[in-house]
Amino acid sequence: MSTSGTEANPWRVAVIGAGPAGFYAAEHFFKQADIHVQVDVYDRLPTPHGLVRAGVAPDHEKIKNVTRVFDRTASNPSFRFFGNVEYGKHVSLDDLKQYYHLVYFSTGAQVDRRLGIDGEDLNRSHSATEFVAWYNGHPDFRDLKFDLSQESVAIVGVGNVAIDVARILCKTVDELKTTDIADYALNALAQSNVKEVILMGRRGPAQAAFTLKEVKEMGVLEDASSITLPEEMTLDEHSAAQLEETPDRMVSKKLDVLNTFIGGTNESGSRTCQIRFLVSPTAIHGDENGGVQSIDVVRNRLVPSDSGRLSARSTDERFNWPVGLVFRSVGYRGVALPDIPFNDSWGVIHNESGRITDADGNVMEGCYAGGWIKRGPTGVIGTNKPDAVETVKCMIEDLGSGNHFNPVHEDASEMVFARQPATFTYADWQKLDEMESSRGETQGRPRVKFTSVQEMEAALGK
Repeated sequence: MSTSGTEANPWRVAVIGAGPAGFYAAEHFFKQADIHVQVDVYDRLPTPHGLVRAGVAPDHEKIKNVTRVFDRTASNPSFRFFGNVEYGKHVSLDDLKQYYHLVYFSTGAQVDRRLGIDGEDLNRSHSATEFVAWYNGHPDFRDLKFDLSQESVAIVGVGNVAIDVARILCKTVDELKTTDIADYALNALAQSNVKEVILMGRRGPAQAAFTLKEVKEMGVLEDASSITLPEEMTLDEHSAAQLEETPDRMVSKKLDVLNTFIGGTNESGSRTCQIRFLVSPTAIHGDENGGVQSIDVVRNRLVPSDSGRLSARSTDERFNWPVGLVFRSVGYRGVALPDIPFNDSWGVIHNESGRITDADGNVMEGCYAGGWIKRGPTGVIGTNKPDAVETVKCMIEDLGSGNHFNPVHEDASEMVFARQPATFTYADWQKLDEMESSRGETQGRPRVKFTSVQEMEAALGK
């Protein structure tokens, strides 16, 4: 047998999770001039691209252009896609060890973090994660119901996901109908009775996590007015001192935009979005039918910690706001995978620079992590590229030093198709992509998505 890593006998790598972190890892492997690597990317859904498809807001079409980069990676002859194949169900770690030298896990952060307050599980209390996946047509979430007959909605959090939810709730149907939002979501939003959206940030405006682009968009909604309060826009002494000592141009620009929202951005808007700061929910109250009726709120103040970070501390000032619908958007966390050590308190796989370890720090040979399941839900899509590069460098080092699995079989495809006859190849996805785009073209939209696995399988005769 020829030496491993050659064109005739390439190193074989399995990537579990076809989101950005998975594609960036494959891309970096293919950039190596001195070794040859075969990369097989697995995903439990028939469709690749992860949160680019299911998490990016439908009215942010330009951000989705990154899939063109992924398509170039997928065109490499050493790339294969096994979609509709679930790790832990159709294939196990023991299976993968028989076919691959290394396994890289990039399954993302699939569930939301909880608030930990009374009433969080009432009807009409949801995670923003669920709502975003629902309006983006994710098969796991398409059958969820959100009661948009309610007039007032509270969104806990002021990150990009929270502001995406607020923007979708505040936009008109005309603003949404040119996007790739799921048809059922568009129909439900057309009947929406939402008049007031309240975004809740536990810290001040200088600490708001949303980006400049996202907050600017809130100021140009066709039929909604975004509002900030002057007393909440006045920086506390600690935030003001930090900005003076360490100027941050981006924070200053966001503050400039938020200050223009004082008094409202659209006096004729039929909906309002209040962007509130220094407030936290303490309990959610229900009506006689078990649905959200109001939310208890406490005013916060900022105090510096030993690290210099400003933390929110509650005061004695409390409110009760009548709301009929609550979305929590306070972060994501990963889900444990079979046979892989998991840090449950952090919601990530135990790892050192991408090398998976046990709880004691012992390296688990042949297994690696990348993306949100490695570092937690931080950064933007592009942040996954240097993250993947860091892990792939470790993987290449370990291939060179002999720290890898010793597979006894060369090609996993026969095993995969035997376990899951309805496996999707990248060519299958491209056919599905063409169908979706064609359906959208007749409506002046980027695409009309298939939103169930059964629809996708039927469309390709699987």
